[in-house]
Amino acid sequence: MRLPLLTTLLFSGLTGLAQTVAPPSTPILLRPAAVFDGETMHAGWSVLVENDKIKAVGPSAQLTAPTGTRTLELPGLTVLPGLIEGHSHMLLHPYNETPWNDQVLQESQALRVARATAHARRTLEAGFTTARDLGSEGAGYADVGLKQAINQNLIPGPRLLVATRALVATGSYGPKLSADVDVPQGAQEADGVDGIIRAVREQIGKGADIIKVYADYRWGANEPSRATFSQDELNLIVQTARSAGRPVVAHASTPEGMRRAALAGVQTIEHGDAGTPEVFKLMKQRGVALCPTVAAGDAISQYRGWRKGQDPEPERLQQKRQSMKAAKQSGVEIAIGGDVGVFSHGDNLREAEQLVQDFDLPTLQVLRGLTSTNARLFQLPDRGRIQPGLLADLIAVPGDPTQDIKVLRQVRLVMKGGVVVKQ
Repeated sequence: MRLPLLTTLLFSGLTGLAQTVAPPSTPILLRPAAVFDGETMHAGWSVLVENDKIKAVGPSAQLTAPTGTRTLELPGLTVLPGLIEGHSHMLLHPYNETPWNDQVLQESQALRVARATAHARRTLEAGFTTARDLGSEGAGYADVGLKQAINQNLIPGPRLLVATRALVATGSYGPKLSADVDVPQGAQEADGVDGIIRAVREQIGKGADIIKVYADYRWGANEPSRATFSQDELNLIVQTARSAGRPVVAHASTPEGMRRAALAGVQTIEHGDAGTPEVFKLMKQRGVALCPTVAAGDAISQYRGWRKGQDPEPERLQQKRQSMKAAKQSGVEIAIGGDVGVFSHGDNLREAEQLVQDFDLPTLQVLRGLTSTNARLFQLPDRGRIQPGLLADLIAVPGDPTQDIKVLRQVRLVMKGGVVVKQ
């Protein structure tokens, strides 16, 4: 039977986000104006969903739906895979609201988890059905519990890949107060063979999907970042994680930190602010992708008083522009992730918009990055594209997102695992 969209979506309408439940047994046929399958736009295509998977996709006239299928008419809309956030921190909120140090030292874990519950909801509402959460930033293993709550349908949110506490070399991270005062740290300190193996295994045992390592950082206030872990230590982190089937991602902004991380075999390098042509060439050779997080640097500069569009660009952003130019010329693969938490959850599209507007990446490349490329780079073969057998994580937006990335702000429909969760 064919029903109008609003009468078909029999879910709570108070907030626009329905309660997450088991996928319906009745097949659903989505009939939009077009389908972007993660690689290419197809006008006049439809998508058939059965349980939590995509059953079929193709030209509407050729798609046969089983008897009893519910049809959602989506005139003027494009259906595409649920978006994938490459770098987020569900347990952080914008630094212009509360500085990072104060979040780590003064906010209770209960408060931070309550905030994270709202953050997860906003992320899903924005059309991001999967997110890499790259560090709980002093909240221990609370990200594991958040992921479990989402998976058990207790709260709405994206499918999370969590990195738990992250790894830092002793003395290199923060918060830092007086030398006489030991304070809780925003990540787990580990050094040497025994310490590193124990920390990696502990995080995996507690539920980490990803191991995150800070390959460089500031040793003291007002110092430049410098490489922290030795090459042997980074190699050991990757080897230990890989033997347990976990990838490693590296925070690295210096050429030496990036070089060591690439040689160790990490999956992605986050930030890469001072990356050089030589280090990007190495990353390409080693199959290491860059997640540039341009939105985070832009947000932090504005928090510090920079008036975008009025004042000259800060040196930090000028350097980022140069590193991104080198990255593009090298052909290194780009993962899309904004370091959300530095800025507001739900504003996840900010990264994609800035990559197009400020760094001249083609819109189609960025759209693929948010879907099929991120899925491939993060080793998620069950999502990121619209094809039979993959998860029915789908969104619908007006217009043509291959021509205008901003239309992804206007999410009209979110389906996660075959369940419509936003109308």
